[in-house]
Formats: sequence, C-alpha cells, structure tokens
Amino acid sequence: MKKETVIVLDFGGQYNQLVARRVRECNVYCEIYSYRTDIAKIKEMNPKGIILTGGPNSCYEPDSPTYSKELFELGIPVLGLCYGAQLMMHVLGGKVITPEVGEYGKTEINYMENAVLFKGLPSKSICWMSHFDRISELAPGFEVAAYTADCPIAAAQNVEKNLYAIQFHPEVLHTVNGTEMIKNFVRGVCGCVGDWKMDTFVEHTIQDVREKVGDGKVLLALSGGVDSSVLAALLAKAVGPQLTCVFVDHGLLRKNEGDEVEAVFGKGGSFDINFIRVNAQQRYYDKLAGVTEPEQKRKIIGEEFIRVFEEEAKKIGAVDFLAQGTIYPDVVESGLGGESAVIKSHHNVGGLPDFVDFKDIVEPLRNLFKDEVRKVGLELGLPEYLVYRQPFPGPGLGIRIIGEVTAEKVRIVQDADAIYREEIDKAAAAYKAENGKEAPWMPNQYFAALTNMRSVGVMGDERTYDYAVAVRAVCTVDFMTAEAAEIPFAVLQTVMSRIINEVKGVNRVFYDLTSKPPGTIEFE
Repeated sequence: MKKETVIVLDFGGQYNQLVARRVRECNVYCEIYSYRTDIAKIKEMNPKGIILTGGPNSCYEPDSPTYSKELFELGIPVLGLCYGAQLMMHVLGGKVITPEVGEYGKTEINYMENAVLFKGLPSKSICWMSHFDRISELAPGFEVAAYTADCPIAAAQNVEKNLYAIQFHPEVLHTVNGTEMIKNFVRGVCGCVGDWKMDTFVEHTIQDVREKVGDGKVLLALSGGVDSSVLAALLAKAVGPQLTCVFVDHGLLRKNEGDEVEAVFGKGGSFDINFIRVNAQQRYYDKLAGVTEPEQKRKIIGEEFIRVFEEEAKKIGAVDFLAQGTIYPDVVESGLGGESAVIKSHHNVGGLPDFVDFKDIVEPLRNLFKDEVRKVGLELGLPEYLVYRQPFPGPGLGIRIIGEVTAEKVRIVQDADAIYREEIDKAAAAYKAENGKEAPWMPNQYFAALTNMRSVGVMGDERTYDYAVAVRAVCTVDFMTAEAAEIPFAVLQTVMSRIINEVKGVNRVFYDLTSKPPGTIEFE
C-alpha cells in the first residue's frame, strides 16, 4: 500500500507515540524512528515531513542525542518539538541556555499573527510546557512565532526553508488546539492530502494477506481481546476456512465473555473459519491453587496458556503461517521503533514460539495504533461491544483477585464486575440522553476486583463474614497517568446495593480513589 508518510525522529521523549498518533488523526501515515537513523535511509523513505520529538537531555552537551545539519537541508519540512526545537536552533546556529526559571504545566501563550502553524487559532491560548532549557537566540533566518511570560521564544519559524520549532507540546491534550497545529504542519506545510484511512487499509491488507498466504494454512491464538479479535476478522475476510483460531478459555475472563467470543467466531457466527474453543477453566484453577504472589500467578497463567495452545497445535499439525496480533505500540515499546527506553519485551515481538511448526508469521496490524485497530474492527463488521471492550490484562481476573484464585472467587468478581459496568454504562447513557453530550465523569476504564479481606456484616438480622469488593474507575489519556473518576455518589450507592444484594459472598464495597502514580490501574 503506497502512502504519503511523515516520520517522527525520537530523541527519547515520553510522548513519541502520541506525536505519531496525532499525525495519523490527520489521516496521514506516520512512523517512529530513532534519531540514530542514517540520513541515507531517511532520503530513501522520501517522507513528506519530519518531526523531532522531545527528550530529557540538553542539546548543547557533547554526549546528547543530535543530528547532522544535513537533515535541515533536504528540502523536507521539519518540525521540532521541545528538545527537537532546541536541537534545531543549536545545530543551525542559534543558542540554547538553562535559565533560572523553567516552565512546567499549563502556560498562557501568545501567537504571532504571521505564525504558520497557528493559523486560524486565537492569538492567546493555553499550552503544555515541560522544559528546563530554552532557546535564547534564534538561528539565522528564523523569526519568533509565539512567546510566553517566561519564554520569549516559545515557537519560531523559517518559512522559506519550511523549518518550524515549538518549545511546548502540541501533541498532548492539555495544549488547546494542539491537534490543529499538527494538522497545519502535515496537511498545510507538508502538503499531505490525508489518504491514510481505515477502509482503504482494510481493502489493501486483505489483498496483501491473500497474496502472502496463497493456499496455505494460518493458525491464530484467539484471546478474545480487541487486537486478536480484529485480526481474526481480518484474516477470515482474507482467507476464510484456511484460518484456524484456537480460543483458550482459562476461566479468568469477564462474565459471559467466552460465550460472546464463540458467538462471533464459532459455528453459526459471522465468519467462515475453523474455531476451536478449549474449556480449560479447572486446569487453571488446579495450577493456581494455593498461589498468592502476583508475579507467580502471572507466570503460571502465561505458561499454562502456552501448554494448552501447544497441545491443540500438535493436533492440527503443520501450518504454514502463525498469525499474531502485534500492533505498533508493541513494536515501539519493545525497542524496535524509536529511541525511548524499552518498556517491556512484548510477547508478540520479543520472540516466536518454538512449539508450532510454521514457515512464516502474519502480522497485518503491526503498523496500527489501538484506536486504528478499533476502526478496522468496525469496518470488518465486528460488534461494537467487542471492538470497544475496555483494556483487560493478559492474566485476566487472576490479577483482579487478591490472593489465591478459586472458582468461587472468580464467580464473585465476575458477577460484581458485570453489575458495576452495567450501572456505569446505564448512568452514562442517561446523562447523554438528557444533556446531549458525554458525562464529564465518564471513565476510560472501570472494573471490580476482589480483595482478600473478609469482614463482619449484618444481613437480614444475621451476622455475615464475607468478602469486600473494590470497584475502580479511572480517567486517563494515555494510561501512563490516571486519576480516579468522580462517579456520582448516587451511582456508587446503586452499585453497592446491587452487588451486596445480588452477589453471594459479598457484604462490603469499596471505591478506590488512588491515582496513578503512586498506584497502578490494576490491583496486582
């Protein structure tokens, strides 16, 4: 699929993926590369534009990440953000200093009337600053495009050479009209027409998969999550019954989730594929008996999945292709894309299983962000309840049950979680119907967990000694930080009442107010 491309050169900034996502929201394809990427490779890619990310260093230090002056002489528009802006000035003859006063957080900013990237925006607004260095002298040919009370050069431009420098972060939501600024660069300055759209992606990818697979057999471990479900639907459209999906139900899914997955992909579903459901619930419960340490639970659940999948794969025999639901953040976070610190060695890109006899792998979602994967799912006709599922940890309810995992505890947390999600959704729908907009308190993720605490209660004039359920709801943009959602108290009261009355074994409900950091979104 030939497409116009903007590349992001990563200098170690925490928002590298966010920059690329903002570009793609403008319907322009974007990829992240390390600042160590050779200039020859950049020329070969022939990008329509280049964006330099932020980073934690001072650009004037001898060992700091840098790039040759040639990058700014290719005739390709370049936008530097924060560290990238400072580096641009430093390399091209300007000056960067460490002032007495830095800028952090929301800051009032003034845009110059002739500023290209702020065209069509109010002359005064709010931006998100996060810097201890700043530009003190412009490089030759540049002019000031924006300023704040403490930063005389908050943005600069050399319109003749299509070079732009922004000290703040337009990619974060805290910067008002930040997406419009990115759009002014990629669509305006770079001249991109915006041909990166998911309907086109689906059409081209189905054709590519058909050409690669031919008449071969494809095997997929279907977890029921968003990525693997969209991948299954895409492969089903491409090769139909040449695809075999193995769905291992480990008994740690949300209530009715296994049946929902089977209803879509199994016999009588929407897709003509080979679907194998392995009901391994008791097998997992036996393995987890007596285990309380979170990492040990994770390891057992992961290893047992491999064992079950291995057994099923051996029954199938040799296959030509192993399909994996790798998506772009997996690639970047595994250190194969940009320059940011490796967050994790992702299971989809860190190594291939050696227990399946296959010739090659198929990863058609490898270049997509999560929001793009969801759009593909809708294009393929998957139901919205599956496409817009909340994030769910790989070990499932195993890490939403504090302490030992048992069938009884799984039943409790499944029932409590289903009630909680139902009441949140119901309240949010009622608010939208009445006000014509989303509820301001609507969380990005909300679920119930089972604590390992039991307490005394009174129900029907009788003493009880039952479990306490904790409900959690967070508002977040990137899941790197999160705040507890301000769920209306009346909604929480309804949740509490229903859980205690309807879920046997529970006599107390807590609401978790902890932010991230210091806490995590999940309990274990």
